[in-house]
Amino acid sequence: MVTPYLRNPLAQTELIAWGVIPTMLEGTSHTSGKLLHKGPDGQSECGIWRCTPGKWICHVTRDEFCHFLAGRCTYVHESGEIIEITPDTAAFFPQDWKGVCTVHETVTKVYMIR
Repeated sequence: MVTPYLRNPLAQTELIAWGVIPTMLEGTSHTSGKLLHKGPDGQSECGIWRCTPGKWICHVTRDEFCHFLAGRCTYVHESGEIIEITPDTAAFFPQDWKGVCTVHETVTKVYMIR
């Protein structure tokens, strides 16, 4: 079954509490979201994700494309590369990307994981 395209998914979607990031370094980042589609293989998925301020260790386990809709955060790869995120930033994180994420202002993104 194909999920219909939603012009503004946030206007029509109630987010569900997903819990606290388990690898916190500072603060307590709470996440919430809505799964919009999960592929038949159980691997690919897309949805909406929201996260409150905090700092944690991040390990991306599968390729992920994101479009950030709101908020501000910084991703620092273990190599030192810095990715500054602001509203309307599109980002791709390849499988096994490792680093630290600091959410400065609550972020909301739509994502696709494969």
